[in-house]
Amino acid sequence: MTRYLVLLSAVVMQLCLGATYSWSVYVASLKAVTGISQAGVQLPFSFFYFVFPVTMVFSGSVLTRMGPRFSAMLGGLLFGSGWMMAGLGGYAFAFTVMGIGVIAGVGAGLAYIVPLSTAILWFPKQKGLVTGIAVAGFGGGAAIVSQVGGALMTHMGKTPFQVFPILGAVFLVLITLAGTVMKTPENDNKNIDEPEKNKGVSFSWMLAQPMFRILYFAMFSGLAAGFAVNANLKELHTASGVQAGVFAVSLFALANALGRISWGAFFDRVTPATAVKANLLCQAFFLILGALFLGSKTGFYLFALGTGFNYGGILVLYASSTALCWGDKRMGAIYGFLFSANIPAAVAPMAAGWIFEIGGSFYPAFIAIGVLLVVSIFLIPATFKSS
Repeated sequence: MTRYLVLLSAVVMQLCLGATYSWSVYVASLKAVTGISQAGVQLPFSFFYFVFPVTMVFSGSVLTRMGPRFSAMLGGLLFGSGWMMAGLGGYAFAFTVMGIGVIAGVGAGLAYIVPLSTAILWFPKQKGLVTGIAVAGFGGGAAIVSQVGGALMTHMGKTPFQVFPILGAVFLVLITLAGTVMKTPENDNKNIDEPEKNKGVSFSWMLAQPMFRILYFAMFSGLAAGFAVNANLKELHTASGVQAGVFAVSLFALANALGRISWGAFFDRVTPATAVKANLLCQAFFLILGALFLGSKTGFYLFALGTGFNYGGILVLYASSTALCWGDKRMGAIYGFLFSANIPAAVAPMAAGWIFEIGGSFYPAFIAIGVLLVVSIFLIPATFKSS
């Protein structure tokens, strides 16, 4: 039963860590309260998706040295504290940027890798499905948080700066409690052969491998697509009203969670190349044809569902591909390097915001990202090899 308890705790952790995906719910209110521009209020979101992956680069070594329980609990303390600090943004928006963007980003970076690497060790024969389940909460949590945050602001009259500390306290308690359950199988070290156990992993070593470079570019393209849509989703069809925007954010988040499980199961049943290419192609379809979808409320909801579902596959397919190419035992360290694709991708929401402010449309940004997705499809080889 231990492995199922680990998996359940992993989902709880990810439910909390995915809260930043609900950011677009707060954008309009933050703009009204602070007077900051569309691009400016995206700073906490963009900082988070810069600090988060940077921390992931180092979190693998912390996980190896200190163990999954320590990494998870420390990450939970920082993540929850960061959201609580963000409540001080009413005095200076820099507190919100520092709290959610930096402190919570470090916390997420330390905690996020734990459920992935730990779950794969407990379920080595179902890499895709288990990884999908473990991180499904990262997308599904945003659906819950967006509804709670939206209700607190709409029905209780609270500002985002009053909502952030409430959510932060809940995150701190839940993540740290779930983190106490995190551990690897007792016979794990006995199953590691000496060559694999002692082989060093460095960023320069990874960059020397063509497969890593290809996966990095493809993951960057997929992340940029998801970030650009998610962070600006509520603004894509303002004619439908505020509630429609909040509902679309929830649809994106729920589809994100479902996509993680579905794409993970798909990965286990086809070749890795087929799974990754299919995901890239489906996302390119929605972005390039975005103008057709966003012309109506129904199309707006379909756009949120489709892009959310495809984006959900990104953080499953590439984690599973990493374990397949370089081994389960080194997945934690190596995936941290691959996850750094979030750093350049974090610019996408702000870039899309700037394009919108200049031309009044998000379509040029979506089409440009769609082209990157198509290019990635042609770069993916038929067979995944580590070197």
